[in-house]
Amino acid sequence: MMHTDAIVISEPGRVELRTVALTDPGPEDVIVQTTYTSISAGTERMLLAGRMPHPMLSFPVVPGYETVGRIVGLGAQVPPELEGRMVYVGGARCYADVNPAWGGQARQLIVSHQRVVLLEQVVPQQGVLLALAATALHGIDLLAAGLDDRILVLGQGPVGQIAARIARSRGSWVAAADKVPSRLQRASADLVLDANDGGLRERLGGPVAAIIEATGSMAALAEALPLLADGGTILLLGYYDELRLPYMPLFLKQARLLTAREWGPGDLVRCRDMIATGMLDVASLLTHHLPVQAYESAYRVALEDPECLKLVLEW
Repeated sequence: MMHTDAIVISEPGRVELRTVALTDPGPEDVIVQTTYTSISAGTERMLLAGRMPHPMLSFPVVPGYETVGRIVGLGAQVPPELEGRMVYVGGARCYADVNPAWGGQARQLIVSHQRVVLLEQVVPQQGVLLALAATALHGIDLLAAGLDDRILVLGQGPVGQIAARIARSRGSWVAAADKVPSRLQRASADLVLDANDGGLRERLGGPVAAIIEATGSMAALAEALPLLADGGTILLLGYYDELRLPYMPLFLKQARLLTAREWGPGDLVRCRDMIATGMLDVASLLTHHLPVQAYESAYRVALEDPECLKLVLEW
């Protein structure tokens, strides 16, 4: 049986780097030697808090769905030209003694070759952003009907940053709001708003056809509801314990509520190509880098430091 090092959340509040057992690779599987991973500020924070609402994700779990690595082993039915290629992997379920949630934070992964995304011309470190980019892209696709109008993006974390960039590339007028100055400095928008200052309505100069919620905070969304135009749309791009919103503003606006379930088929490849061609610039979103041996510090920075947009763990 193969073994590998992995980040394991063994119980609420406890992160470890330890050896875990891997399942045997099948004929259609590849073995990926990890180069970089990243930490999901949304899902991994909820896992650490013991709040991830899914009965299959009992402790101990291997988190992560943002892995970049090199293919170092091929099953008998895998095209031989994949040997040595750099790929993105959106999680893996290859563990014999721990649960995957989503299983990407490990030194080696075993996964079907049909699930890897060749990075081609993408800078490998930037590949860790494919999942969040594809999530933002999927959400913007759902919102397509309102993309010729005014949009407010709440939150300039990685998903909010990318959603704003994609919406602008499709012709929307975009306002971006956040409370962290360094995030606002990186924002790509027609209007950048410091949410600490209040008076968003006056500075917006009128209602917006859509609000993209990318803070993960119901309180932030509830405060922004009066900014929505009649018949407007709210797109949820965060991850939430539950939805708690005042109903009256939604009722009066006759608002639509959209949820985006991660990414759709082909979205990862579309985002790869957008990054590779320069259509989508994500380089400035990688703000911190640490070796995996410093995983405890890495989790503190990624989950607690507002200056951190995206932290790259180097394996």
